[in-house]
Amino acid sequence: MVGEYKMIKIGKAVAYGAVTIINAISCGYGAALGVDLKTEATVRLTDEPGRIEGKILSDPEENTVLIEKTVSRVLRHFNIEDEYGAYVETQSNIPIARGLKSSSAAANAITLASLVAIGKKVSDLAAINMGVDAALESRVTITGAFDDACASFFGGIVITDNLERKILRKFYPREYLILIHVPETKSYTASSNVQKMKLMADEVKALHRMALQGDWLSAMTLNGLVYSTVLGIDTNLVIDALGAGASAAGLSGKGPAVAAVVLPEKVYYVKESWKKYGGTIIETQINNTKAHKVLKP
Repeated sequence: MVGEYKMIKIGKAVAYGAVTIINAISCGYGAALGVDLKTEATVRLTDEPGRIEGKILSDPEENTVLIEKTVSRVLRHFNIEDEYGAYVETQSNIPIARGLKSSSAAANAITLASLVAIGKKVSDLAAINMGVDAALESRVTITGAFDDACASFFGGIVITDNLERKILRKFYPREYLILIHVPETKSYTASSNVQKMKLMADEVKALHRMALQGDWLSAMTLNGLVYSTVLGIDTNLVIDALGAGASAAGLSGKGPAVAAVVLPEKVYYVKESWKKYGGTIIETQINNTKAHKVLKP
């Protein structure tokens, strides 16, 4: 496909996955933790304005509307949408539609790669907001997922007001490893039962305050239990992880993945407690690295 186009410039960038501490869907306040899973985007500008095409190399059956909307938004920002088209490829080890912020990582990586390709710079928050706007336009998110986008972009723990798109606190824990149980089934955020989740707005706001005060481990576990209960998702994975020594465990996003924050000496026991559930168990680290451009070889 690439051979059809006259290539002009190329940009590459990487952004990272994240797991939920506070799911913002119910009340607009969120928090997320960056993890060391990543999405790489390559944006090739072409001389065909209005033609933006994309391919998700790691999951070719997935819809590419987010790719197209993100590049369009960057080009529009600089009033050059009549000058360029683009061909975009993404490659990721973040499972799609499992609550692991694959859309936020993709939007961040594509935004940064597009900026590299056109030779422009913007502030970190401006880049994040371009991706959030594109995600909203693509309808892959309900709230815009500003918290997820910030954790994907900055790494570490980011606590946010999604309604105002403000970062309230950032910090960078290092001592834990992250285990993620990924079932075979997918769950798309856009199809979630928002009305049910909004019933718990006051309770989730209280957990958000708990995270802001520093007790993000308890907040993560309780948030996961609240959303699991509302959405009718089994909490046995969470209970088993805690019983095996996890410092926190909870539903990530609206699931179906469950993430556990685990001290290194407890990893084996938590993994063993999850084996009976099938699916895939990912072991990774907290990511404290910012999203960034990739120098071409």
